[in-house]
Amino acid sequence: MSNSIPSELKYTKDHEWTKIEGDVAVIGITDFAQSALGDIVFVELPEAGKTLSHHQAFGVVESIKSVSDLYSPLAGTVLEVNKDVINSPELCNAEPYGNAWMIKIKLSNPAEVNALLSASDYQNFLSTL
Repeated sequence: MSNSIPSELKYTKDHEWTKIEGDVAVIGITDFAQSALGDIVFVELPEAGKTLSHHQAFGVVESIKSVSDLYSPLAGTVLEVNKDVINSPELCNAEPYGNAWMIKIKLSNPAEVNALLSASDYQNFLSTL
């Protein structure tokens, strides 16, 4: 496992990361998640405009080993979907914190951000797995 857990991001115990940009959250999967999944071959994401509640499944990541649901760490409305990840799922393995973001949502309850894990909290969580 790599120790590259960007400190500016927030995390969930479902291995999603969130980058907060004002009232918009950029969401992707962590390096730990892509490593555990193995070679990712398919990504299914929602359409822009879909409203998500906190911890609602919003998509699927399929690897050669398994299929995993993606869970929204925050409530909001999907503003943008990363078509590059749909067209080139292997980006999730190569750049989980970079070009492989999944969706951008407009937050409906910004206070939910306070419940997400910091990078150090996420690192501590991973050490218990």
